[in-house]
Amino acid sequence: MKYPREAIKRFTAVQILVFYYFLAIAFSFFLLNLPGVYKPGIEVKFIDSVFTAVSAVSVTGLTPISIGDTYTSFGIAMLMVVLQLGGIGVMSLGTFFWLMIKKRIGLRERQLMMADHNQYELAGIVQLIRQIVQLIFTIELVGGLIFTVYILNDFETFGEAFLNGLFMAVSATTNAGFSLDNASLQPYFNDYFIQICTMILIVLGAIGFPVLAEVRYYFSRNKRKNFRFSLFTKITTVTFGFLLVFGAVMIFILESMNSFKGMAWHEKVFTALFHSVSSRSAGLTTFDVTQFSNATDILISSLMFIGASPSSVGGGIRTTTLAIAVLFLISFARGQEVIHVFHRQIKIVDVFRSYAVILLAGLMVLIAVVVLLVTEPTLPAHALLFEITSAFGTCGMSLGITSELSITGKIIIMVLMFIGRVGLISFLFTLGGRTQKPHYHYPKERVIIG
Repeated sequence: MKYPREAIKRFTAVQILVFYYFLAIAFSFFLLNLPGVYKPGIEVKFIDSVFTAVSAVSVTGLTPISIGDTYTSFGIAMLMVVLQLGGIGVMSLGTFFWLMIKKRIGLRERQLMMADHNQYELAGIVQLIRQIVQLIFTIELVGGLIFTVYILNDFETFGEAFLNGLFMAVSATTNAGFSLDNASLQPYFNDYFIQICTMILIVLGAIGFPVLAEVRYYFSRNKRKNFRFSLFTKITTVTFGFLLVFGAVMIFILESMNSFKGMAWHEKVFTALFHSVSSRSAGLTTFDVTQFSNATDILISSLMFIGASPSSVGGGIRTTTLAIAVLFLISFARGQEVIHVFHRQIKIVDVFRSYAVILLAGLMVLIAVVVLLVTEPTLPAHALLFEITSAFGTCGMSLGITSELSITGKIIIMVLMFIGRVGLISFLFTLGGRTQKPHYHYPKERVIIG
């Protein structure tokens, strides 16, 4: 018994965390294949079942099957369990369960929680996890009840309405992008109440759990004078808001003379705004995205590549990565050697990490595009890029090619979804092992650049 324990100790927290997510996929595959999950007469291929499990754990929403036509009410309930596991996080739910049974949270568990939510300090990590789980469950329940009451007349029983309403709330809050309707939210194209509620839930799930925790603390303490929002919250909120507005304006402009022709102004505004919000990591749609122009497809692919904020339900390179990279370019253009923002200085290691993530993510997407162009020669290049960035950003939007992918293509998309969920840095640290500090330094020398 001692040998396995000693062997486990040699693994880093990130490596163990990634292994836990592999176990979560296996557990999700088991849940989604329990007796009574599928409707009578429905058979799902093994690769499609694995694909759906990976998509659910990574809260992406890409799937080669129809959720509403495939799963029973029990199956939908199991899918919501998996979405919680993937959206809130394996360690967060595990910690919450440990706290409920009053189990002691050790140092190793705290390190795993840090890795799961990209935190740098052990202090307060358990309290943060408790707040995260309570907040998300509360948001989902309130959203589910609002949806249930609103759509109650569309169903024969309260139970059916509640199941659909709760699933809509869970899918939106976890940014999963799954829908019980094959047309996603297109039946609610002119229902702005549903759209506004859904956008609010998407933003709450994608803006970052620490941001929600700080906002909650701010209001619960009655705006104490000594309280200060963290630099992370400030950068995240500004970047998230800018990308949301930028995406909505660009979609509105690009499609006003294309797929938006003949629409009323409010229909154009809400369609552009909803898809700007959803394209960051949610994947829900109120409009047939296959009608968008190639320019809009590339724009949405870029937004999906950026993704949501760190320590949230979304994937991608994350908002803070983009923000720090842009701030560095601005500082460099001004001849400054350091980055100052909100009266704080950014550490140079965070600049290195940001550019490493952008470079490696871009390289990974490029390689995936090239490979899929070989394995899927009949599919358009822009549709493949759209699918790839959707997987990496754990968004779930698709131009309708998911079910047409070959087994090789589906495996590549599954790998991208998994990396998008655990985070590119965590995935790289899994391969690299423990960080080792050098015991010596070589002489420094300048290199000509540019």
